[in-house]
Amino acid sequence: MDKQEPARGSEPQSTAAEGTHTAAELPGERREFFKTAAAAAGVVGIAGALHGKFGGAPLVSSAHAQASGEKWWPSRWGPDDEAGASNLITPEKVLDAAKWIRNGKVYRIGRVYEAAMPFFGPRGFALRIPGAPTGGPFGKNKLIYNDEFLATEIGQTGTQFDGLGHIGIQQGKDGDKNEMRYYNGFTQQQVGGTYGLQKLGVEKVKPFFTRGHLFDVEAVKGRMLEAGEEIKLADLRAALQKQGMKEADIKPGDAVFFQTGWSKLWMKNNDKFNGGEPGIGMEVARWCIEKQVCLTGADTWATEVVPNPDKDLAFPVHGELITKNGIFNHENLFFEELIKDGKHQFVYVYSPPPIKGATGANGGPIAVT
Repeated sequence: MDKQEPARGSEPQSTAAEGTHTAAELPGERREFFKTAAAAAGVVGIAGALHGKFGGAPLVSSAHAQASGEKWWPSRWGPDDEAGASNLITPEKVLDAAKWIRNGKVYRIGRVYEAAMPFFGPRGFALRIPGAPTGGPFGKNKLIYNDEFLATEIGQTGTQFDGLGHIGIQQGKDGDKNEMRYYNGFTQQQVGGTYGLQKLGVEKVKPFFTRGHLFDVEAVKGRMLEAGEEIKLADLRAALQKQGMKEADIKPGDAVFFQTGWSKLWMKNNDKFNGGEPGIGMEVARWCIEKQVCLTGADTWATEVVPNPDKDLAFPVHGELITKNGIFNHENLFFEELIKDGKHQFVYVYSPPPIKGATGANGGPIAVT
């Protein structure tokens, strides 16, 4: 059990009613995989790319496979809501979460952003300091300064936070933007915009200050999980037992995280890191929905298992959690220091940079114990 936490079965008493490569530079197999992903559109295109790398039946979007004609809107927070499960971070939730801080130690759980980090597909990250120094000298004191120019997918590289405008499901015919649906039923016609999303931009997400629960599945297995290996509910329960925790610890508005060991490949074997991953499947996704968590996250680039055991599905967990239930996803996190200190429960703190119309966010999430 985490040393600073209340005894098992007890809770504190509340006083209130939470380097970059071009396609030409990549190895042949991976280059062809990413060229396919870049040329295709949306989830269906990514699915086709994954099919080309992993084989099996032709992959289709999760829309056709599991949700054709399904209606998941309006949301529990009303037909105009754009904040999703971040609405669960109420003042009462924040005050309750704060009571779990025992020693005040802060852990960085986000990665350093740099050009050598792994990317999904042809995404990239390039930072320049123009001028070196950029400006000056000014005044008698000869002041100089540096600025940076950053070119990247701001919400979809490195440690990345998926906003509600990142994932949708096509329900009608190809190209029909009135039947491409996102969280709360918003259509592509309503959401889309050349210079930023018109709905569901990341600026609509409320800051997170809530209790986090880390499931060290790597420790349960005694090894790093492999690509395509699904984390099952039985694995979570084994982790809870091993960590001296219980399922009842997870309350509405909490965040849950998964350690797979895949992070050991980060900038050591980027090709393997990008070429699939272990993660949760639909069984654990439905458990997260039942628990009413606000967010999932992992030490992998998608949190969910890739390829999916059902070869007809492409990223169905993203569709189930983000699109249908407004539950956010935080990818490429780093938990090793928490695990080293035996801290599997903590306060998760993250405020997505409010970039108007962005599909996701970067930034520096922290855990406080």
